[in-house]
Amino acid sequence: MGFSYLGFLVMVCCLQLVVLVSGSTKNLPIINFDEGYTHLFGEDNLVVVRDGKSVHLSLDERTGSGFVSQDLYLHGFFSASIKLPADYTAGVVVAFYMSNGDMFENNHDEIDFEFLGNIRGKDWRIQTNIYGNGSTNIGREERYNLWFDPAEDYHQYSILWTDSQIIFYVDNVPIREFKRTESMGGDFPSKPMTLYATIWDGSDWATNGGKYRVNYKYAPYIAEFSDLVLHGCAVDPIEHMARCDNAEGSEGIPTGVTRVQRIKMEGFRKKHMTYSYCYDHIRYKVPPSECVINPQEAERLRTFDPVTFGNGRRHHSKRHHHSRTSQAKVTSSI
Repeated sequence: MGFSYLGFLVMVCCLQLVVLVSGSTKNLPIINFDEGYTHLFGEDNLVVVRDGKSVHLSLDERTGSGFVSQDLYLHGFFSASIKLPADYTAGVVVAFYMSNGDMFENNHDEIDFEFLGNIRGKDWRIQTNIYGNGSTNIGREERYNLWFDPAEDYHQYSILWTDSQIIFYVDNVPIREFKRTESMGGDFPSKPMTLYATIWDGSDWATNGGKYRVNYKYAPYIAEFSDLVLHGCAVDPIEHMARCDNAEGSEGIPTGVTRVQRIKMEGFRKKHMTYSYCYDHIRYKVPPSECVINPQEAERLRTFDPVTFGNGRRHHSKRHHHSRTSQAKVTSSI
C-alpha cells in the first residue's frame, strides 16, 4: 500500500466517519460473532453462546484462546462488554486490542486494552497502550484501578480511533484521550488494523512483575464477551478500497469527549490512575512530545510512587511495556 494511496484512504475514511458518528453510546450497532469475527486460536477454548451474541474465551493448562475481526479497519469505534474471570487470577491477561503486526512486522501499529489478573483479594488492573510505526521502544502505557469488580458483571470497554485522536472508554466514561501531534510523526497509529480479543498466560510479567504466576488449580479461567461492535471503515487488503459502516444504530457512536464526560474523565484519572509513562522520570527524563502534564495527576502519582514519579534515583527493572503482537504470534501457533 503506497504512502499516497494510504493518505487518500485516511482522508476518505475521516470524511465518512464524521458523517456516520454522533450521539451517545446507549444505542450501538451490535453484531453477532459470525458477522464480524472469526476464531484465532485455542481450539475448543472458544465457545460461541446465546445464538451467536456472546463468546467465551478460556485459559487452561493446554492453551489460551482468542478471536479476530474478519476485516481490516482504518479508524472507527470498536467495543465489547466483557466479564472477567473471578477468584485467583494472577498471571492471567485478557486483551481487547487492535494491531497490524501480521502485515507490518517491523513497523506495526497497536491500540491496547489489557486486563491484568491478581491474587485473591486484590483487584484486576486495566492497562492501555499505544504503538505506532513499530515504536515499541517508546511505551505509552497507562494503568488504572477500576471503581467496580469487573468479574461480577459485564462492563463495556470501547476504543474510538480517528486520524487525530484515540479515546479509551469504560462504561461510556472516557478514561484516556490520546491526541496526535505533529512531532509524533509516524508514532501515531495510521495504518489499517484488525481487532483481537485473547486470554493467555502472562505469568512472566502481568502480576507484580512476575512474582505471582498463573495457578492452573483454578482453571479454566473464562472471559466472557458480548455486545460486540465493529463500526468503522473496513479496508479490502487486496483492492485497497475503504468501505465505511452505515449500520442502523450508529447514532450511538461517539465522536469525542463531551463536556460532562471530560469532567468524569478527569475525576477518574485523579482517583484511579496508578501509572502513566508521561510522568515516569526513570524512563523519560523529558516527557515525550505528546504528553500534556496535569499538575494534579503528577502530584497524585508522585505521592503514590515517589521513586518512579518523583526525583528518586533507585532504578526499577520492571518492564511496563508489552507489545500484544508478539504474543498473538506465539499463541496463534499453539
